[in-house]
Amino acid sequence: MKIVVIGANGQLGSDILDTLVAAGHEVVPLNHDRIEMADTGSIRAAIDQAAPGLVVNTAAMHHVEKCEADPEQAYRVNALGPAALAAVCRERGIFLYHISTDYVFDGLKREPYTETDCPAPLNVYANTKLAGEFYISAAWSRHCILRVSGIYGHRPCRAKGGNFVETMLRLAAEREEVRVVDDEFLSPTFTADIAAQVKTMIAAEAEPGLYHVTAAGECSWYEFAREIFSLAGSNVRLSRAAPGEFAVKVKRPKYSVLENARLQEQDLDRMPHWKDGLKRYLESRPTQS
Repeated sequence: MKIVVIGANGQLGSDILDTLVAAGHEVVPLNHDRIEMADTGSIRAAIDQAAPGLVVNTAAMHHVEKCEADPEQAYRVNALGPAALAAVCRERGIFLYHISTDYVFDGLKREPYTETDCPAPLNVYANTKLAGEFYISAAWSRHCILRVSGIYGHRPCRAKGGNFVETMLRLAAEREEVRVVDDEFLSPTFTADIAAQVKTMIAAEAEPGLYHVTAAGECSWYEFAREIFSLAGSNVRLSRAAPGEFAVKVKRPKYSVLENARLQEQDLDRMPHWKDGLKRYLESRPTQS
């Protein structure tokens, strides 16, 4: 199948690109130099030129603080862009996969969120991503929206640079002690595992609709850091940060663990435990200079 991957040079998009190519698909990468998600004309022209049978959109304005500072641009990229993309896909009969976020929830539930739970976004980024979900759902029936959580991969995030794992390893090499918050919970997810899950869903022709696609299990950021240091053989001293020790400019959910309920219903859940994903990430980690 001919597949377009939007944001193919990003942290998740690069793994999806590589995985789909390895599976034998003809994949067309559309990066920011070839498509502008805030420009409807650019979206239409890029999709028309590629003429795919399926589109995977990983592009977004990810930087939470920048979204808060420029809500209009965040809305253009994260909401109106997906709306325009869905409209183009509807006109041409193209199936659409779209990546969304765990941040659509407020974290007050304190147990894993399923696809049927009501969203309650806390910030501009989350609001605009949720708006994108709604626009896609209203515009085109042949879509799969995939919410992901705490992703990390070998390709740095274009918006943020690096990832939590690399940040922890860098700090461990520079300091005697590393302090990490222990009151925020997530399901850290290796991007290669999401890519493999997308491949499985495409091959199985998964039912259209909303999906949670995260690693199994949950942990706090502190517990995540502890596992990183344990697997990496680091002797750095890890301590729990005091409440409010690190200033936060934008409100985020304290608990954003997702349950892959719809994947499980269809016997399509191939997501491993987060500890397994972390182990494979570290084993496949390029040599750091």
